[in-house]
Amino acid sequence: MSVRPGQGTDELLVSQAVWDYLAAAGRSLLVDFQHRQGTSAGIVRRGERGGCCAVRLQPLPGYRDAGGARPSDAPVSNETRKAFIELCCSARKEMSKLEGTPRRKRALLPCVLDSSSEGSVLPPDPVPARRSQRQLQRFRPPADQDACSVLQDHTPGTEAESAVSPHGEDDGGTCSICMGDMVEKTMLERCGHAFCRCCLEQAFKVKKACPVCRLVYGQLIGNQPINGTMMVERDPDLELPGHEGFGCICIIYSFPPGLQAPEHPNPGVRYPGTDRVAYLPDSPEGNRVLGLLRRAFEQRLIFTIGTSMTTGLQNVITWNDIHHKTSIFGGPRCFGFPDPTYLVRVTEELREKGITAD
Repeated sequence: MSVRPGQGTDELLVSQAVWDYLAAAGRSLLVDFQHRQGTSAGIVRRGERGGCCAVRLQPLPGYRDAGGARPSDAPVSNETRKAFIELCCSARKEMSKLEGTPRRKRALLPCVLDSSSEGSVLPPDPVPARRSQRQLQRFRPPADQDACSVLQDHTPGTEAESAVSPHGEDDGGTCSICMGDMVEKTMLERCGHAFCRCCLEQAFKVKKACPVCRLVYGQLIGNQPINGTMMVERDPDLELPGHEGFGCICIIYSFPPGLQAPEHPNPGVRYPGTDRVAYLPDSPEGNRVLGLLRRAFEQRLIFTIGTSMTTGLQNVITWNDIHHKTSIFGGPRCFGFPDPTYLVRVTEELREKGITAD
């Protein structure tokens, strides 16, 4: 089991299921830990969907160690942290005995995790250009597989990515941006769609993607808060429904509270911190999707700041439009498994944002 401090030096991220057990049926284990270590453990923050919580360790008032010292102002020792992790392991074993269910149906219990990188501090993703109804009817996304190629930065007019009419004249056809005759026809090499040069340049100032098929030219950058972390926990004994024979990948996203930046809806307004949990099968396909999600997190595309669709709260960190499985069981209606098409769907969502496995 991996371990990581929370947002403070005295915090640990723990599975909500483990903490609920320690606070109720396993209360005696928690009390014994407090007496032996002279340290109290209390929940200070929950994830929005209840997947994990932050637990703070603090020395008990008036407690003195073996040398007679009062460590109330000292940081929590590594020995105490290790003892708390062992407590979580004990709770997990006791819960498995009480449940009496197959190991693959056991909830993912302890998760105090290892360090990970911060998001990239880059400009926000601009608002995408609108497409007219006539444009949608006239053009369809290409069926070829060139859209899966590695995305590179694109500047309209370069020889590598666009082909301009050799005479710089109108070659016929209609520009799907201005809906007029093409002037100085410019064709995007990878998807084959053509536009007026000036129309394409203006469209790329809004979003570096083909206005017809949305194939990305360049790298999209979102407005996800830059101080978040993405952590991964693997449980080889937990099997997700529909993916029997493989373990489980638990992804924990953690964000401390902060102030909204200029790219957010209300700059300067405070937003609360949050911890979110998502699950993937520990299969070759699941690990491939995990790699894509890492890249999406680095490009600040997983989350945004706005109004939560589950709680109605404003100015909070919310999921973006890359779907995650936040439950182990329950199927698609509960954001859980089994869901045979989930890995394919999320791959397509990531591809639309220019994130591919190539």
